[in-house]
Amino acid sequence: MTDYIGRYAPSPTGPLHFGSLVTAVASYLEAKTQSGKWLLRMEDLDKPREMPGAADEILRTLESYGFEWDGEVVYQSQRSDLYQSYLDQLIDKQRVYPCNCSRREIADIAHAGIEGPIYPGSCRHGLSSHRQQIAWRLRVDSDRLVFSDRVYGNFQHHLKNDFGDFILKRADGLFAYQLAVVVDDAEQGITHVVRGADLLNSTSRQIYLQQQLGVSTPSYTHIPLVKNAQGEKLSKQTAAPAIKDKEATAQLINALFFLGLDVTALSSAMPVSTLWQWALPHWQLSGVQKKIIQKNSEKS
Repeated sequence: MTDYIGRYAPSPTGPLHFGSLVTAVASYLEAKTQSGKWLLRMEDLDKPREMPGAADEILRTLESYGFEWDGEVVYQSQRSDLYQSYLDQLIDKQRVYPCNCSRREIADIAHAGIEGPIYPGSCRHGLSSHRQQIAWRLRVDSDRLVFSDRVYGNFQHHLKNDFGDFILKRADGLFAYQLAVVVDDAEQGITHVVRGADLLNSTSRQIYLQQQLGVSTPSYTHIPLVKNAQGEKLSKQTAAPAIKDKEATAQLINALFFLGLDVTALSSAMPVSTLWQWALPHWQLSGVQKKIIQKNSEKS
């Protein structure tokens, strides 16, 4: 059995772009250089945002770029009963409560937090209105939560002031990302999470939720975000172009360069398999760390 179990978890809201590829490459190389498993999970919880056919397109693209995952692909949309069973545990422990406040009601009285308005706890002691649809929120405490990221170092958040009681199940019946990812990581035995730095602020909430559920906390590594010419994160929302099969080797070389490797010995004429054979013994997370240190020194 391996001591390292990693995962890659794209959302099928569109095809893979270069930013997605960078995260996949870092996650894959970290797992494979540790003789670990690399699992693939499709985060397709939010059906209204899902692009038809995107999940299959992502799998085909990963295959064409030479990625090899372990086991079957897990689809979050097929795991609602599992998420509900974990939510029921929290309901039994009185760690969550129902909330039927509207967004407008929250915005009118909330103060700003790290990622938007902080829920003021209106329903902590009972529903605040007669609205039928309810969400479920996790009670957070006033302690500071500290965690260490392998690239960015130590982080700390005051959950109550920075995020407030956050939603685990939405009023429309969909389970929230924070609950689903914690349950999936626990059920799949994930030991190491390598993902984009846009999820750094989610980490403390996920660790807190792990503590409430009594499940293990993985090691976290967040990879710097790829940005466009306007300084925006590459994403479907910023019209990031899809990566193409015919450019697989060239795009992989670009990803390795972004991650701090010296790629001067590589050529876009190489087969994808040859590139991976080169990348595995040359991979070092310290290259990513050096880029962060350099970027910080340029700012100061």
